[in-house]
Amino acid sequence: MTPSLPASPVLSRRGLLKIGLCASAFLTTAGIGASLSGCSSGTAASGFAVLRNSDLPILRALLPVLLEGSVAAGQLPAALDATLNGLDRSLDHLSLEMLKLTRQLFDVLAMGITRGPLTGIWGSWENASAEDIHHFLERWKNSSLSLLRMGHASLLQLVMMAWYGRPESWAHCGYPGPPRI
Repeated sequence: MTPSLPASPVLSRRGLLKIGLCASAFLTTAGIGASLSGCSSGTAASGFAVLRNSDLPILRALLPVLLEGSVAAGQLPAALDATLNGLDRSLDHLSLEMLKLTRQLFDVLAMGITRGPLTGIWGSWENASAEDIHHFLERWKNSSLSLLRMGHASLLQLVMMAWYGRPESWAHCGYPGPPRI
């Protein structure tokens, strides 16, 4: 007797919707759990208007990978600080709802219980290698879950707007700057 394959795919549209719903519920629960446990402090880190102490390790690990190739190695520390400050200013001008969603994203990335399964980075962000972060970003970029793809796009857009809004980034991409009036 030869084994036969099912006529329909193993993962149906209904199954995919159930997985997406479960993943959304998981991320929402994690975000609420973070805010209730105190992980999601609303207090900004010293020198920042919006970014919190729990956000900084994530961003300090992500920024060098995301800015790779657009900043000379000697200029990287100054570029990272400038980008963090630009990101903080951008977040400070978001609507309260968008800021809340962004903070939930950072909370999910900060909590070990959600960071490990969702990103593949099981240790702290400070110990994550550039290869680990590349893998995490690719994982979210190509995820079958739209929530993770949206998280990837949000992280990428926030960082790119903060970096390319800075005059020192313009020469790398050939932008002469805004016209002088």
